[in-house]
Amino acid sequence: MELHKRPRRLRGNENIRRLVRETKVSTDDLIYPLFIVEGKGVKREISSMPGVFQLSADNFLKELEEVQSLGIPGVLLFGVPENKDKTGTGAYSHDGIIQTALKEAKKEFPNLLLIADVCLCEYTNHGHCGVVDDGKILNDISVNLIAKSALSYAEAGADVVAPSDMMDGRVGVIRKTLDKSGLTDKIIMSYSAKYASAFYGPFRDAAQSTPAFGDRKSYQMDIANSREALREVELDIQEGADIVMVKPAMAYLDVIHEVSSRFDVPVAAYQVSGEYAMVKAAAGKGWIDEKSAVLEMTTAIKRAGAKIIITYFAKDLAKWLKT
Repeated sequence: MELHKRPRRLRGNENIRRLVRETKVSTDDLIYPLFIVEGKGVKREISSMPGVFQLSADNFLKELEEVQSLGIPGVLLFGVPENKDKTGTGAYSHDGIIQTALKEAKKEFPNLLLIADVCLCEYTNHGHCGVVDDGKILNDISVNLIAKSALSYAEAGADVVAPSDMMDGRVGVIRKTLDKSGLTDKIIMSYSAKYASAFYGPFRDAAQSTPAFGDRKSYQMDIANSREALREVELDIQEGADIVMVKPAMAYLDVIHEVSSRFDVPVAAYQVSGEYAMVKAAAGKGWIDEKSAVLEMTTAIKRAGAKIIITYFAKDLAKWLKT
């Protein structure tokens, strides 16, 4: 070997590795998801997601205090109502669970970025992301209710609305609805490439949104497709999305890379509940080191091209990154 060709010179100690490191995860990259339930004094751990809780509004505000103190820029909110119906009325009710939480959070934490997930699945008694008729999910009727929900969240104080339903055309309708109401400064972060993944199971426990029949493969993306993801992203950008998302993250690093390389908008990646639960389970058995694994995974997500990382590890990462 020629002596001048020794890449190991730049790996010899931690300080040189820090200086030449190509990808660095920062607290600035993180969004923390939270589940809001009705009642008072509720802090209920989700059995399949150790360390993640369903929170009533009072404990939600305490959680936001910690999130802000850690320097995490924002949170992504999911509502888990007690009462559900076939059209997901609670998603667009003026005094709905998320609307109420947003109003309180904006008063107490005006500088924290508040992102509201926009979907009907947590609010419907059948668990699907749209209105159902004879076993079929109706696109256009669902889009109108999704846009109504987004407007309700924006009026309640959401800085960002994040449609996750994967109905066709919903970004355009949401943008027009917000603009018509004078809310032109509200950001749309679209779940543009959301796959019909096996990694959502623990989330469905947390949000109590398991479909009562069938699955979501008729509207969420086929796990085998990547070019389709690019078409979905392009359509959402054309319709007015400010940020696009790929979900899940680790099994779709190739899609994150392609999207970030091709489109000049910020790309978010969601490290989903199943990814979180697998790490927690393996770490609990002593099979892997949790901190090292999470730092490696999130570095890979950012290296692939994600600017924003939505992760249930956000609080832990914020602490680890300070040391």
